[in-house]
Amino acid sequence: MAEILKMSKLTKRYGSTVALNGINLSIESGKIIGLLGPNGSGKTTLIKIINTLLTPDSGTVLVDGIRPGVESKRIVSYLPDNNYLNSYMTVGQIVTFFKDFYEDFREELAYEMLTRLGISADSKLKTLSKGNKEKVCLILTMSRNARLYVLDEPIAGVDPAARDYVIQTIINNYNPEASVLISTHLISDIEQVLDEVIFIKDGNIVLHKSVDDIRQEHSMSVDELFREVFRW
Repeated sequence: MAEILKMSKLTKRYGSTVALNGINLSIESGKIIGLLGPNGSGKTTLIKIINTLLTPDSGTVLVDGIRPGVESKRIVSYLPDNNYLNSYMTVGQIVTFFKDFYEDFREELAYEMLTRLGISADSKLKTLSKGNKEKVCLILTMSRNARLYVLDEPIAGVDPAARDYVIQTIINNYNPEASVLISTHLISDIEQVLDEVIFIKDGNIVLHKSVDDIRQEHSMSVDELFREVFRW
């Protein structure tokens, strides 16, 4: 498998606080990977560096061999943990905006997913429930034919009954030659679709293994190992 994401000695500080402590990480294409850790572990900092929202103090990041910037944004589809869309636009207007902005945006797929969820293209975003707003954001993200999808808490605001649909949306609509990096606290809900997991604590990667290896070596689920490692 080709390497889609590589980090070497990646370091980021906020004053005296070390958010990322010389991280080395390699992720292959064709994987769904969980980025797991408690609050303040460095997950969001790492994600923001991948998406050019932060600059590291030292070290390097390569996305498909490219340093984060204008070119990498063409191949990375990012779902932040907060709603960033204009609430006065209709869903259809937002779809059109994405189609015009991203060459790889699959408009037909976006409308297909919206229809399955019963979300009207004529609805203004401000009239939708919090859960439906988050579903729209996810649909827009997964409708791109990207090389790397980075999802920050994609099911945090979705009711339990809808989580299975959201998870299926993720695994059924991404480019199979791409990778998906998912940051979440809801490990038991997402574990079934993960190929690998990364545990991060205090800015350090403490584990990076396949889910199958974890089950074989530790005789426990990812959620159980996470609680043991982080003493939850």
